[in-house]
Amino acid sequence: MDMKRERNDADLRPTKGGCVFCGALSTGRSAALSNRGCYCEACYLKSRKQEANASAHAYEGFAEALVAALDLREHETGLHSKRVACHTLVLARCFLSSPEHLRDVYWGALLHDVGKIGIPDAVLLKRGALDEAEWAVMRTHPEAGSRILAPLPALAEAARLVLCHEERYDGSGYPAGLRGNEIPLGARLFAVIDTLDAMTSDRPYRRGVDFDTAKAEIERMSGSQFDPLAVEAFIQEEATLRKMVALKCDAALVP
Repeated sequence: MDMKRERNDADLRPTKGGCVFCGALSTGRSAALSNRGCYCEACYLKSRKQEANASAHAYEGFAEALVAALDLREHETGLHSKRVACHTLVLARCFLSSPEHLRDVYWGALLHDVGKIGIPDAVLLKRGALDEAEWAVMRTHPEAGSRILAPLPALAEAARLVLCHEERYDGSGYPAGLRGNEIPLGARLFAVIDTLDAMTSDRPYRRGVDFDTAKAEIERMSGSQFDPLAVEAFIQEEATLRKMVALKCDAALVP
């Protein structure tokens, strides 16, 4: 596969210093070194997102405020949506060079769950397994998210990713059961990253697994859940993604 190589990242070795941007104290894995000093994951993601060419500041402010509210509602750290958006860009740069296309992927990944704003708390926040009726409600969120974004011209392409982010490469996903290249590229790349982040994140009901365990599952599902080209890009960019996953903040460091 002919891929564009990503520029070398700064040195991301863990450190116990404080963030030179916001002053947050680290707890070991939650900070990194660059040529400007030590910084926390929140500031790191803020710097990475600039590569998405986020030039439409009004849309950007709306998008980030909305996902912060959604992450808070789902009891996330507040960085989940930004994290998967930035990590998806690592894969997207293997295939895309246009700043506009990269921006569309970033915003689509950032806003992937915006449709959950219409899911009742009894379903969205349920601790146990969803029953058939509750799953039917949950599966409406991609279409709802697409409807929210589609009227905004700058987010039209992002809306396609939102609509298709639960599709699977073998056609077993939803809402349309799309297969293979019928699924937009950004959504195929996002699917790998979403699984990586979900598996390596702690949840109230389980501890996150290590990177190698998540990698093995992603490789196992290549050709079924995931596009093999997206998995190949994941393997190519493993070193960068491994470092980025290691930067996950604990709750005390969320601004």
